[in-house]
Amino acid sequence: MRRSKHQVSTPSVFHSSSLNVDKLAYSLGVPSHAVKTQRWRLPNGTFFYHPRYRWCLLIKAVIERFCPTFAPSGVVLYIGDTEYKFVHLETAGLAALGVTLDSAAKIPDVIVHDTKRNWLLLIEAVTSAGPVDGKRRKELKDLFAGCKAGLVFVTAFESRRTMQTFVSHIAWESEVWIAEDPDHMIHFNGERFLGPYPDVMPIIKH
Repeated sequence: MRRSKHQVSTPSVFHSSSLNVDKLAYSLGVPSHAVKTQRWRLPNGTFFYHPRYRWCLLIKAVIERFCPTFAPSGVVLYIGDTEYKFVHLETAGLAALGVTLDSAAKIPDVIVHDTKRNWLLLIEAVTSAGPVDGKRRKELKDLFAGCKAGLVFVTAFESRRTMQTFVSHIAWESEVWIAEDPDHMIHFNGERFLGPYPDVMPIIKH
C-alpha cells in the first residue's frame, strides 16, 4: 500500500493513566473490545480514557473487590456521584440507620453497611478529584450525624500513581484502598485499622 506524501504516521502512545485503566478493566473481566470502545486517540497518537469511564471502572472495583475483602457482610446502600445521584439507593436500609439523603447534599460515591460490625463505610472513588481530606471528613461526619452505625471513611484510587497526587491531603483517621492492589489497605493513623473512631460512633441512648 502506497502512503500519500501528505499522510504522517503517528505512533500510538498510551498515557500512564490509560495503562492503569487497561490493567484495571482487564482484571475486572471487561472484554477487550468493550475497553477499546472507551479509548480515545488524540491527533498526536496519545490514547486516553474519559474520566467518567475511569470512575465507573473504579466503582466496579470497589463493589466487586473491596467489599468482598474488607466488608464481606456489607450491603451496598447507595451508589452515585455529583452528576448522576441515586444510581443505586436502598432507602429502607438507610432509614433503618437513621439516615436520610438529600439530593442537594454532597453524598459520598458509595455507601456500604457492614451489618456484622455495624459500620457504615463512606467511600469516595477518586480518579481526578475528591479524596477524603480533613474538610471532607468533617462534612461527612456532619452529614451522617445521628447515624446508628459507626462511620468509616475510605478513599478509593485506581492506582498508586493516582494516589500520589493526593496523598498529602488524605485525612487522618481514614483509610485508602487502591484497586491495583485490592488485597491491601493503607491506614492513616496508628490507633486502629479499618474501624470507626469515637467521634463518629453512634450515640447509645439508655
